[in-house]
Amino acid sequence: MFTDIIQKFDFPLFLAPMESVTDETYRMICKEFGSDVLVSEFISSEALIRDVRDSKNKLSFNEKERPIGIQIFGHNEDSLCRAAEIAAQETPDFIDINWGCPVKKVVSKGAGAAILKTPDKMVALTQAVVKSVALPVTVKTRLGWDETDRPIVELSERLQDIGVQAITIHGRTRSQMYVGEADWTLIGEVCRHPRITIPIIGNGDINSAEKAVTYKNRYGVDGIMIGRAAIGNPWIFGQVKEFLRNETTPLPSYAERVSVCLRHLQQAATIKPEKVAVLEMRRHYAGYFKGIPNFKEIKIKLMQATSVTECADILLANIDFYASQL
Repeated sequence: MFTDIIQKFDFPLFLAPMESVTDETYRMICKEFGSDVLVSEFISSEALIRDVRDSKNKLSFNEKERPIGIQIFGHNEDSLCRAAEIAAQETPDFIDINWGCPVKKVVSKGAGAAILKTPDKMVALTQAVVKSVALPVTVKTRLGWDETDRPIVELSERLQDIGVQAITIHGRTRSQMYVGEADWTLIGEVCRHPRITIPIIGNGDINSAEKAVTYKNRYGVDGIMIGRAAIGNPWIFGQVKEFLRNETTPLPSYAERVSVCLRHLQQAATIKPEKVAVLEMRRHYAGYFKGIPNFKEIKIKLMQATSVTECADILLANIDFYASQL
């Protein structure tokens, strides 16, 4: 049962699955700094059943990452069920279905958030996956397709009734993409619904420890999933936990940020081509060095670097300077 997984934690913090961000290397770092439950990058069911190498590689995880889920997406029942069975062979703790991705290339194929336009199909496909695997099945979705159609309360009931064991709700519609403020009021309605007994995980705009705790108390969620605010900022999970305990610790020093950032990059380069690791790392620099004064010039150099050694030289060359400034 999924409830058995999250009951191990006082208030579970989830790292959101993000393409080319939450690979095995970064998941392990976030685990080290306080994330409780991890989820793989989302994996195309069609690519997985065709044995596409990049998709197969995303199934890999370290035993130290547990509890961890493997997330799949698609629009075809047979493909989704077969992909779930392939993922289950890797023995994750749960299988997660992505019914919330708003990206055009996913939605245009009828997958991700596109399914919100046809709730009956969403329920039918999800039920088929639930029946195809013995592992707990969870769902990540959004409030609805647009502001005129936000059926998440009813949908949550229906998904629970066909065997889904937890739902993560992002507080936006598909039409909003990631623009505007996430609306958690409907997430709160789901949590307060008398028939809902499965865990409800809130997601969207959690960018500080204070906000995480405020939303926990205001909306009654069973856990919180942090996405974009965790990019290059693994410390956010520990900060939330400290705030829950009414504790605070100083922000990480420049030297600590460099240390974790370099470890991230170097380890990533051991499990994927160096060029890919260097390119993907560029998404993380703004997070790792947020608030560092006059960092723009260094960031430009990092964005132009083409090797791990070059990135390391750029970062290490400035440690003494920032140690004297911060």
